[in-house]
Amino acid sequence: MSMIRDLRAAVRPSLRKNNAPYSAYDTTRDPSASSAVVDCAVYRDGRRLATPSTPTPHEAMLQVREEGGFAWIGLHEPTEAEFAGIAREFGLHPLAVEDAVHAHQRPKLERYDDTLFTVFKTIHYVEHAELTATSEVVETGEVMCFTGRDFVITVRHGGQGSLRALRHRLQDDPELLAKGPSAVLHAIADHVVDGYIAVAESVQDDIDEVEIDVFSTPAKGSPRGSDAGRIYQLKREVLEFKRAVSPLLRPMQLLSERPMRLIDPDIQKYFRDVADHLARVQEEVLGFDELLNSILQANLAQATVTQNEDMRKITSWAAIIAVPTMICGVYGMNFDHMPELQWKYGYPLVLGVIGVVCFSIHRILKRNGWL
Repeated sequence: MSMIRDLRAAVRPSLRKNNAPYSAYDTTRDPSASSAVVDCAVYRDGRRLATPSTPTPHEAMLQVREEGGFAWIGLHEPTEAEFAGIAREFGLHPLAVEDAVHAHQRPKLERYDDTLFTVFKTIHYVEHAELTATSEVVETGEVMCFTGRDFVITVRHGGQGSLRALRHRLQDDPELLAKGPSAVLHAIADHVVDGYIAVAESVQDDIDEVEIDVFSTPAKGSPRGSDAGRIYQLKREVLEFKRAVSPLLRPMQLLSERPMRLIDPDIQKYFRDVADHLARVQEEVLGFDELLNSILQANLAQATVTQNEDMRKITSWAAIIAVPTMICGVYGMNFDHMPELQWKYGYPLVLGVIGVVCFSIHRILKRNGWL
């Protein structure tokens, strides 16, 4: 820990100088013209400033420093080289930059000097005509958000979770957007959690479908226990959902409860609502996991019962067949003095005895539920 603190102390002075690039992200071309930039705009008093063309991150930041407001820069899967210039321009911490570029991070909230770094896992429900043992139920992505006093930088990974509609919706609410970067951070958090709620409803429908199939009478020729693959696949998808939801609860509680310089007090109240919704989703996801465990156990128990029933039937028929096998085995011995050998009704009598005994055993086993 002391080594990390020393490293951070060493790099902080260079973060405030635009002419001190990160050696790990150096590039020979102009990083501000990154192809990963989806949108870049300056907002003042809750309204987007009109410009002839989309400004570069460098131009947007110069305008903010000269005229006020804040810049919102959106990127999609930037490379190290593409993110280098932006990292230098806004003084982003190297550890946060590394996380934003390489993705696959756990949802979290970290503070680096005057910048908040927040990681969200986005969840998208994959529509499917029928749930199978190989169906993909949820698809994950990531949204990283750098929040400063006069800027917001969003980095998105994955094909889902576009923030374009969210940006347009915020631009239609100047009063909220006038609260600054913290309003954008709240809108992103609310957008992600709303997505969780929608996905939870769809996953609930899949679980209900599997539950009905498990506890209903199986179709002819469909053995009990054939749903285990579907249940296990659904459980894996729910686990992926859980990994996105559970770690995010603590950061949302911190944003809603702990005063922060970068979070407007009026916006902090809205984070409480997001935290409440997230807590509800977490309870649902935990319930999904427990319910799937119960369904899987019930399915395996049904398969075991079915196997036991089959074994009882096999054993019953073996007991019935044992009677003629035993009698015929006795009369197959080559002894001179055996009962009824010389009697002309001996053969029909033996057949009759075999039939009566087998019928009696069958009736007994049938009455006891073995057949």
